Amino acid sequence: MSKLDEFLAGERLDDVALFLADEYLDSEGTIADHGEAVDGGVVLVVDGDRGREIFASGTGMDAMAFAREAMDTEGRIDRDLSGGDSPDGSDVQFVFAFAEAKNEEVGGLYAEGDVVHAYAYSSDGTAFSDRWVVGDE
Repeated sequence: MSKLDEFLAGERLDDVALFLADEYLDSEGTIADHGEAVDGGVVLVVDGDRGREIFASGTGMDAMAFAREAMDTEGRIDRDLSGGDSPDGSDVQFVFAFAEAKNEEVGGLYAEGDVVHAYAYSSDGTAFSDRWVVGDE
């Protein structure tokens, strides 16, 4: 099972995932060399601290500040993190995601299972988010 498959199955709760669209990747391909090729780009799955550093260096944005901004707008992110449907209709450039363990005390979605939080950025500059219970859909 790949790191991405493990992440999507809720087995890598200390890691983050970062999708970069082919058009967003650097010309030297250094990020692509370390990630898993998916339709339209590459996904890296790395430990949380390292992932936030990679996100900042690759996008010029602070990961958590970006996530807070993206939470204000709902969209649909592909369950394999390889893109999605931006509310503005433009292409997804990158996705930052992490998963939280099932937490019955919190209730709601979190009582149903591990939850993936995904935040995306479109080519027109729209930041948006999606979340889902691992294994749903």
